[in-house]
Amino acid sequence: MIPVFLGLSGPSITPDERALFRAANPAGYIVFARNCVDVDQLLALTDDLRDLAGRDVAILIDQEGGRVARLRPPVWPASPPAAVFGALYDVAPVSAIAAARLNALIIALTLRDVGVTVNCLPLLDVRSAEGHDIIGDRSYGDEPMRVAALGRATLDGLRAGGVIGVVKHIPGHGRARVDSHHALPMVDATRDALATDFEPFRTLNAAPMAMTAHIVYSAIDPDRCATLSPRVIGETIRGAIGFDGLLMSDDLGMKALGGTFAERTRDSLAAGCDIALHCSGDLGEMREVINAAGTIAAEARARLNAALLWTTTPPDMDLAALTAQRDELLAHG
Repeated sequence: MIPVFLGLSGPSITPDERALFRAANPAGYIVFARNCVDVDQLLALTDDLRDLAGRDVAILIDQEGGRVARLRPPVWPASPPAAVFGALYDVAPVSAIAAARLNALIIALTLRDVGVTVNCLPLLDVRSAEGHDIIGDRSYGDEPMRVAALGRATLDGLRAGGVIGVVKHIPGHGRARVDSHHALPMVDATRDALATDFEPFRTLNAAPMAMTAHIVYSAIDPDRCATLSPRVIGETIRGAIGFDGLLMSDDLGMKALGGTFAERTRDSLAAGCDIALHCSGDLGEMREVINAAGTIAAEARARLNAALLWTTTPPDMDLAALTAQRDELLAHG
């Protein structure tokens, strides 16, 4: 097995992808809107990926709600963005926590129906007035305790629905002034100020998986972004924050990272990421990533196995009734 999660190009596995995946044996896959047509098609795709792997391979998605949703109406139900739960928390914290858990449970049940078992949610990024809108309403708010409380509820709801949660973007994306999809953010806050950003991740450091931020924190490592920094990963993520679950990079295709895809892969793994994430489905890029990845480390494989055991198959639940309960809470607190 290689320490890579890979995307694919379309709604079914192409012959070239099939040969590449069979030879490489990646740790898992991630699906995007381009891979999701309808329920029957997506379930057939995820079944095919598992058959190809010959095991219960991790299949990921970014299904946050709001503007970040790969499964969309009219085929799949819409979910609100995180900020909606944060706003309710202002007036009714208990109701906000209950609504966030129900919302995550609804998302998880929808994902399980199509064979997706890992959701890159919740964001634990503390929103900052100076930060770029790439986070914006995807954040639960600007106060660490609120972010942690709603993040915990979301993790709990995902788990109850049989889906593994991924906290992101560790150790915190809220202060970034540029979008890391397009440029490398530089955060110059002091270590004391950064403690606010790190706090939700420290509170939820028992989460099964986490995704790194492609951000330079100059107070910790002025030369390398978190994804590529042994210092940020070792001293902050594994050290001060205390996260010991599976750590994956954010997408290697984002423009915050320089160098070749081989360099990005090697450097992220050498820095301490357990898994390198590559999302585009571009065959040439995937070959470069695969060739650079090497064999998964024993510790990384143990963390992956532990994460895959984090949930159990949920009991049958009435999705319409759950949705009505969530909407009632959001409407009336």
